[in-house]
Amino acid sequence: MQLNPSLAFNGTAEEALALYRKALGGEVQVMRFAETPVAEQVCDDFKNKVIYGTLISPLGTIAAMDCPPERGGQPGKNFSIAVHVDSASQADSVFTTLAAEGEITMPLDKTFFSERFGMLTDKFGVSWMINYAKN
Repeated sequence: MQLNPSLAFNGTAEEALALYRKALGGEVQVMRFAETPVAEQVCDDFKNKVIYGTLISPLGTIAAMDCPPERGGQPGKNFSIAVHVDSASQADSVFTTLAAEGEITMPLDKTFFSERFGMLTDKFGVSWMINYAKN
């Protein structure tokens, strides 16, 4: 299992990743909405925004994405802890435990990028993303 911070922005994810790379070193990788199966579902001015980006630095990995204003990106509330697990059963267990008395924002399910992915806010108000991607 691995934990990584994941940051949500309102259209400035690529700029933020460039700043963090300058400060921390490493390599930035970016996938844009236009490169995914959901490209048809986003407005034209959002197609070139970041659906998933990472800074892989000597200090660790930071993920970043652009979100429509109604989905997040508010400064101070624009982060989640991403948990990358080793199996579907581990994803189920971690998700179920963290969701107890919390709020599920995206049920754990198969997506175009992952075998199991889900989002929730735990009972303490902390936002989590659980991901199991078979390699």
